[in-house]
Amino acid sequence: MDKTYRIAPSILSANFAKLGQEIEDVIKSGTDIVHFDVMDNHFVPNLTIGPLVCDAIRELSHNVGALIDVHLMVEPVDRIIPDFAKAGADIITFHPEASRHIDRSLAMIRDLGCKSGLVFNPATPLSYLDYVMDKVDMILLMSVNPGFGGQKFIPSTLGKLKEARARIDAYTAETGRQIWLEVDGGVNASNIAEIAKAGADTFVAGSAIFGAPQDTDPNRYDTVVKAMRASLASV
Repeated sequence: MDKTYRIAPSILSANFAKLGQEIEDVIKSGTDIVHFDVMDNHFVPNLTIGPLVCDAIRELSHNVGALIDVHLMVEPVDRIIPDFAKAGADIITFHPEASRHIDRSLAMIRDLGCKSGLVFNPATPLSYLDYVMDKVDMILLMSVNPGFGGQKFIPSTLGKLKEARARIDAYTAETGRQIWLEVDGGVNASNIAEIAKAGADTFVAGSAIFGAPQDTDPNRYDTVVKAMRASLASV
């Protein structure tokens, strides 16, 4: 298993009035990936941000060494994939329920020069992976029902992570190719070690990072990220 752990702050929980500064600060604190949540008020009950915002943060994110990880919670997905590839996304993931032809959608993402991935809601079976592992660079397990930040981690995700990790390890043993295993929802310093032990290597954290109180700790991002890294070091 790849023992490199990546922390991906979700800008859904950032202060959009100063988004550029928020991204710069949170990456300098020791995180790795800008997680970019795209919701359409159709596939999920919320409306967020689109390719224009991705394009606006592209140069800043890449200048500080951060990948842009775009999580599409939209239906249908094929229409919007090229727009995000053009806007600077490095990784594009989508939900299998939102595509009529999953294999084609994954291939489109890769053909446009991005890494591709599938996202699984808490009740979505991993069997969607059966015939597309060769086109998947990341598997993202939702540990909350998507739509809103600040939700609690669903414990049954741990068993699903172990199942996904077993699939990835078997595939890597056969092909030599690595696939990242990301988890999103309710991740914080107190549970990140347990989540890593279940098999995750990439951790999306929104309110746990951006929701830290600034008035009591001006270096709040550094404090939270160090706590997460310390927990991961114990795994």
